[in-house]
Amino acid sequence: MPLNLFGKKPEPEVNPSMPATDLDLPEDQREIFEKDLNLIDENPEHADNAQLQRDAERQVISAAEESVKKLHVIKLGRCPNCGEPLFQHAGASICESCGWHKFDLPKSGGVRVHLMHPEGSTMEGDRAYVLKDGTCLVIKDDVVFARLPQHAYNWIEYNWTPSELEQRSKQAAGKLKLLCAWCNEETNPAKDGFHLVHVAFGSSQERYCFCSDECLEAFQKMYPSRVHRNCYEQDCKDCNLCMKRYSNDAEEIRMLAKDYIRVK
Repeated sequence: MPLNLFGKKPEPEVNPSMPATDLDLPEDQREIFEKDLNLIDENPEHADNAQLQRDAERQVISAAEESVKKLHVIKLGRCPNCGEPLFQHAGASICESCGWHKFDLPKSGGVRVHLMHPEGSTMEGDRAYVLKDGTCLVIKDDVVFARLPQHAYNWIEYNWTPSELEQRSKQAAGKLKLLCAWCNEETNPAKDGFHLVHVAFGSSQERYCFCSDECLEAFQKMYPSRVHRNCYEQDCKDCNLCMKRYSNDAEEIRMLAKDYIRVK
């Protein structure tokens, strides 16, 4: 490699004849990739493979930045598509306003697609993908073994096995760390006196946990709500004085995981 006298960092060398088998691509895409590389090698004046790779890396970084931005919006309890409040569960985030949703899928249970005809017939696989046009791709053993048009199937069932549900429940309980907003001690949602409170001290709704009635009362006396006088007891469903970040049914423990997962 020649010396660089001007201190500019040399461009990374790219081997255009890198074997396609090193890439995690389906077989037909690997064949296309090899043909395109050969075409570039035969016509070097029309394309620079190193430049193409740099453009691809920039596109990946740009997509990653957009993804992180969306995840921050979801973390704030808002839909990344329309901005409305999300219903956030431990394994799913759903927007009732526009229908945007994201949910966990079973790793061992697989899926069962219920077909329209013959009535009662099903098709099982490891995973199913529903495309924008309604087409359902059924995956089994890492290959697509069925492509169902929208009119050919009725609904998709996700087969969560009892053992996997129990394991996920234990994992979620092990990761939750609910600290009392007053005494800073770890709380137990199953214990009498546990409180989950939504209150707005400014323009947005906040969530606090308390281990006892005494801690809740002490917190209320020390930090009176500034939005309206009865914010601690007010039903959030009937109030529009602040920006809502949590749904009204968030009293259940399964709704807490999004906010209180320990950072490993």
